[in-house]
Amino acid sequence: MPSLRPLTWTSTSFTSGVNASNSGYQVLFNDRGSITIRRRNGQQTILSPRSIPPASDNYYRATLDFDGVFTQYYHPRSFSGNPGWIPASFWPENICFNINGDTGSGACGYNSVCRLENQRPVCQCPQGYSLADPNNAYGDCRPRFVPNCVDGESGSDLYELLEISDTDWPKNDYELIEPSTVDNCTDACLNDCFCAAVIFRNNSCWKKKLPLSNGRVDTTLGLTAFLKFRRGDIPPLTPNVPNPSNQTRDQRTLILVVSVLLGSSVFVNFILIGAICLGFYLIYSKKIPSQDPIHSTNLRCFTYKELMQATNGFKEELGRGAFGIVYKGDVPNGSKAIVAVKKLDRVAQDTEKEFRTEVNAIGQTHHKNLVRLIGFCDEGPHRLLVYEYMCNGTLADFLFNNLKPSWNVRTQIAMGVARALTYLHEECSTQIIHCDIKPQNILLDEYYNARISDFGLAKLLMINQSRTLTNIRGTKGYVAPEWFRNTQVTAKVDVYSFGVLLLEIISCRKSLDHDLEFGDGENPILTDWVWDCFQERRLDSLVNNDAEALRDRERLERFLMVGIWCIQEDSSLRPTMRKASQMLEGIVEVAVPPCPSPFSSTTT
Repeated sequence: MPSLRPLTWTSTSFTSGVNASNSGYQVLFNDRGSITIRRRNGQQTILSPRSIPPASDNYYRATLDFDGVFTQYYHPRSFSGNPGWIPASFWPENICFNINGDTGSGACGYNSVCRLENQRPVCQCPQGYSLADPNNAYGDCRPRFVPNCVDGESGSDLYELLEISDTDWPKNDYELIEPSTVDNCTDACLNDCFCAAVIFRNNSCWKKKLPLSNGRVDTTLGLTAFLKFRRGDIPPLTPNVPNPSNQTRDQRTLILVVSVLLGSSVFVNFILIGAICLGFYLIYSKKIPSQDPIHSTNLRCFTYKELMQATNGFKEELGRGAFGIVYKGDVPNGSKAIVAVKKLDRVAQDTEKEFRTEVNAIGQTHHKNLVRLIGFCDEGPHRLLVYEYMCNGTLADFLFNNLKPSWNVRTQIAMGVARALTYLHEECSTQIIHCDIKPQNILLDEYYNARISDFGLAKLLMINQSRTLTNIRGTKGYVAPEWFRNTQVTAKVDVYSFGVLLLEIISCRKSLDHDLEFGDGENPILTDWVWDCFQERRLDSLVNNDAEALRDRERLERFLMVGIWCIQEDSSLRPTMRKASQMLEGIVEVAVPPCPSPFSSTTT
């Protein structure tokens, strides 16, 4: 197991009860799978529970996930059943409560409410509020009504309160009233122009103003929150909350029905019972929502007409790929937002459920080196995906032009692609094998950060289904040898394609250069030519005398060897994308690679 670089940790969860001179400063991950905090006086505090499975039978990893939870996972070394990565422990145990500063919004955005579900934070806007950015479920919530303070007006004739149980925003009260009754508390808020909410608990009243911060569900305190709305703006009751007047009405109706049944003939009773059962069936069959997987994401469902208008009739083409044509467009999102709209032409045979399942899996991916999916269209024969727009085009355009890009920028692009593939292979709930990694599918944002596109479209493979035989997918020059043989296809096909891509980034040469001919040290097949340069130590030829790259010789050689390891014909010799990423970053030592194709001269 590779050692991890020291991590700086500032959470009060690990410094509670100690002074600053004895605070934790280093996270240690030992070969037993246990995580400890080393304090400045040399003492160590064990974080991992003592009951974790032994490292001899399991692999371990720990990640600081995007939601702020530091999670330790384990994976059985035996692949029978293949349960995937299983959480062993979490820090903090409840991030809704532990992210609790006097500044900032907390674990969720402003005006939002955080609750814990399977040790992960789930953010939700309270009634009357909605997400400021529909694509960011962890972002701020904004009120769907006029702010309370208008020309100093106040009073119960203009405003009313909505009661919410077990909800608190503990960090932005501006006035405490005690002792207080619940009526005095609500009246105080109604008559205060600046009051947006009040919390009542144990004869105490806390008045709060917008924006509300550190919102969380807390069932331990026995508190009640009241949100303030202008009269007429108060939202309807949540459908799951019963209305007492409706309950009373339903009870009276039930009594009347029973009385009629008891006083009627048997024949009439059968008719009435049948009619009632049929009525309940028709009512509830309409109320039960369809189990559409898209509902679990924040993806926007566009109509075909909307995307037709957004792209001006699909006028401006950005590019063509294996799955369809991409067009530039703009959609209203507060202001006009530029998007890339992909018209899919190879998934028409899929059923609606299969298409939406795939879109749902893509929509649940969150990584800074992936192109974000904004929405989709599934209307009759029309299947379209709407992505955020990348203003600097493709990596192919960036690499293969007359001006050679900066070596430093190229190395950052390579590491960004490696991190994104690691995420797709190992950190998604549904493993995604791209199957078509190439420069045309790597886009560059405004800061020239690499962003992988078209992931999830080739085929979604569940972790326990990844070792399958299937039809060849990919692009000539980047396709792994196992596609052409009767061998198992795994995520290592992406590793091979990444290796070719990495060699292209190093040399700024295409994988297959049809302008070159064999002889005089040239070879149109990049992988063969790179191996020759590596063996003959001709690094200057490899980078075409790029002075910046040659000054960074250690990293140049490391990247080159990682690329050769990734294009090994024997897939078992290729590293995983996680290990390849660690080797690129210098965390793991890189051994001298063997010849990538010792058994054949087969090229793709």
